[in-house]
Amino acid sequence: MAAKLVEGAKAPAFKLPTDDGGAVTLSDFKGKNLVLFFYPKANTSGCTKEAIAFSALKPSFTKANTAVLGVSADPVKAQDAFRKKHDLKTPLASDETHQMLESYGVWGEKSMYGRKFQGITRTTVLIGPDGRVIQIWPKVKVDGHAEEVLAAVRALKE
Repeated sequence: MAAKLVEGAKAPAFKLPTDDGGAVTLSDFKGKNLVLFFYPKANTSGCTKEAIAFSALKPSFTKANTAVLGVSADPVKAQDAFRKKHDLKTPLASDETHQMLESYGVWGEKSMYGRKFQGITRTTVLIGPDGRVIQIWPKVKVDGHAEEVLAAVRALKE
């Protein structure tokens, strides 16, 4: 059963392998905002559209002292191919064990065409420089979402 993440709570720590052969941890982002966008599967239409949108806005997020990291349960090799195929500018992390996905409450039972299965609910989490959850977007609709997250990040400074 997935945990329930709430705004204001300390974000669960994680260490995940990334598409570039490295690893990423929550503490790597101390002192800056972090956008985690959780997507169900690399190279599917919605996930591709979402990753491209976040990638296109990377300079604007960077200017707002915010890092962006995509996370799915795909193997690192699939993440690497996905990043290269679409020239993505944001790093992608892999959680094949589902441990981090469960701690963020995004892994669980889904249903499509009457069939039930385990998977990722498309969710975005904004974490502040202090490691606390600022905002959660559950069950994300892809169109305009990256722009909505950027607007939320920019509003933090006001």
